[in-house]
Amino acid sequence: MKNLVFIVLSIFNSIVLLAQNNGYVDNHSSKIYYETFGEGDPLLIINGGPGMNSRGFRAIATLLSKNHQTIIYDQRGTGDSSLKSVSSETITMDLMIEDIEKLRKYLRLENWTVMGHSFGGILASYYTSKHPNRINKLILSASGGLDLELLNYVGQNIADKLSKEETKNLQKWTQKINQGDTTYTARLQRGKALAPAYVVDKTHVPTIAERLTQGNSTINMLVFQNLRSIKYDCTEVLKSFQKPVLIIQGKQDIIDQKTAIKAHQIFPNSTLVLLDECGHYGWLDKKEEYLSEIYTFLNK
Repeated sequence: MKNLVFIVLSIFNSIVLLAQNNGYVDNHSSKIYYETFGEGDPLLIINGGPGMNSRGFRAIATLLSKNHQTIIYDQRGTGDSSLKSVSSETITMDLMIEDIEKLRKYLRLENWTVMGHSFGGILASYYTSKHPNRINKLILSASGGLDLELLNYVGQNIADKLSKEETKNLQKWTQKINQGDTTYTARLQRGKALAPAYVVDKTHVPTIAERLTQGNSTINMLVFQNLRSIKYDCTEVLKSFQKPVLIIQGKQDIIDQKTAIKAHQIFPNSTLVLLDECGHYGWLDKKEEYLSEIYTFLNK
């Protein structure tokens, strides 16, 4: 009987511990799912996309949780976050910022360090422009930038990094998906064709291909539609942001170095790190150097 009670209590305690590391935050018609790792000063990690969940960022959240409480969350309408309807009314940058603030308040955090990767860098920059006093430090990892300049070149950069065979396969599977084939196989084959553009070390292609299957194209379209509608541009506002900023990306990224350099010139207290032989995912192509730069920045 004692053994049975011990087992029941152990199971209960495991559930409680799990509940302390994940949960949901309500924001009007949206329910935002989040996960936390480790203990220490809070570090919010905003994943890329738009239209992707945060599952692919559990690894980097774990790596950075040695001395920090890292936090990831599924942006509205993605992953385990729910949304009653997906439309131009419910998918906006301002509502996404509101979600982040709801999460901060729910976790009872006065302020935090924010790290945004790719589109997450755009979202982190916009959040910083709206709530600068809530930021301790800012990390922009392979960020999309402080304005929409990347839309002028990123498509061509992706195309330039693909072989003829990869381009042919990308066109083939994209056409199938556009014609209604939404199977996992179609999404994975498209991901395999597209993934080589994102990494220098091609052994990581399967990881990126799997990640690319998780995107929601409707949300992606609506976010960029909203970015254009609000004429997204944080450059003037962020010139007065005095907190420490780390801007880090690969020299072989699909994001031009000029986008990182421009951000470095805008932020008065920023550090720029460009990693050689590194694409869009620093923790894959240049794991040791990438993590070392972030650890050093966080621990200053």
